[in-house]
Amino acid sequence: MKHFLFCLFISFGLGFNVAAQASQQEADSTDLPTQSENDSAMSEQEAMWLAILEQWNSMEKQTGEITIADGAANISVPDNYFFLGAQDANTVLVDFWGNPPGSPVLGMLFPADTTPFDENGWAVTVEYEQDGYVSDEDADSIDYSELLSEMQSSTREESKERIAQGYEPIELVGWAKAPYYDQASHKLHWAKELKFGEMEENTLNYNIRVLGRKGVLVLNFIAGMSQLDEINSQLEQVVAMANFNQGSKYADFDPSVDEMAAYGVGALVAGKVLAKTGFLAALLLFLKKFGIYILIGLAWLSKKLFFNKKEAS
Repeated sequence: MKHFLFCLFISFGLGFNVAAQASQQEADSTDLPTQSENDSAMSEQEAMWLAILEQWNSMEKQTGEITIADGAANISVPDNYFFLGAQDANTVLVDFWGNPPGSPVLGMLFPADTTPFDENGWAVTVEYEQDGYVSDEDADSIDYSELLSEMQSSTREESKERIAQGYEPIELVGWAKAPYYDQASHKLHWAKELKFGEMEENTLNYNIRVLGRKGVLVLNFIAGMSQLDEINSQLEQVVAMANFNQGSKYADFDPSVDEMAAYGVGALVAGKVLAKTGFLAALLLFLKKFGIYILIGLAWLSKKLFFNKKEAS
């Protein structure tokens, strides 16, 4: 890993003295950036990070009862978490993490003691899909082992297309947590382990679905496989946060006026393996390990975040 990071330092042109000395016999010294160029690059990056941190500190970190989905549902956020509304959440996803603009999320949940820049941090995106009432009649009869085999086969075919288009392959390794549906609360959760290309750590695609009268609340964790135990320990609390309000609950379904979704619980689980959260998690892992922390230095960023937390307390 140290050798890999060393090579990345060189490729990014930061030109630390130790790198220059190590490569002096292999590279012409005129190709190395000067100290003033190094200082200028670091100054620009520090200015960039200060602007990002100022934007982050200005965001509203909400707790308590928060209404979402045009009043159809709510997120009950305890003090050990905070919720970012739609605008701030999409700023994190697009501006901070570099994802292309797409369907905006309703918000994001973070553990209270983390930020989007923490190496061991994770988050949960919140969305609402109003596709109609999803029947759960098939929930007890689904063979999830057979479903996994079908999903793995489908993923292999999708991976071939990705490779042909010049993208890294993807593999559905298996269940990180087998699907479970709670008939009483009409809440479903499961987790997949995905492997993107040659990434050192596999991606955790952890999903929660809350069934309602006219659609489904979609909660997706953005995390790595190394965080599975921590997320499992928090799962019950996160599942309990998201609920539909009176009039929009699953039991409020009226077949005479409401539409049925064209799929059931099994299709919710199968879905598309290349769901957005899979890509988000893979990208976040890349940024944590090989991108933004190399450019500016984890120690410097941590110091700034710590200072800002002390000032706010």
